[in-house]
Amino acid sequence: QVQLVESGGGLVQAGGSLKLSCAASGRTFSTNTMAWFRQAPGKEREFVASITWSGGTTYYADSVKGRFTISRDNAKTTVYLQMNSLKPEDTADYYCAARTYAYRSTRWYEYSYWGQGTQVTVSS
Repeated sequence: QVQLVESGGGLVQAGGSLKLSCAASGRTFSTNTMAWFRQAPGKEREFVASITWSGGTTYYADSVKGRFTISRDNAKTTVYLQMNSLKPEDTADYYCAARTYAYRSTRWYEYSYWGQGTQVTVSS
């Protein structure tokens, strides 16, 4: 099993920044790709960004490209999401997820492990 714990959410004004963290524990060696998803009230869960533990290959949704940066610290088995130039439409619950395979996936159902989520609210 793999446990994921997110932190760093909160309330921020439009144009501001937040940095989310996802601490992974347990059988982390069984995972190759980490990702962030988000879900706004009444909307489907959507892919935000992903990164591989090995090589650090990243991939972003078009809606966040150029504003968000995903990174990882292998020694701490922690993944980060730096969010800059935040917009009210970025308001959502943000979830960390992990999957075994190394190739990227934007489909939430292809991820086996999930954190409990952290709320991000961007005020206009």
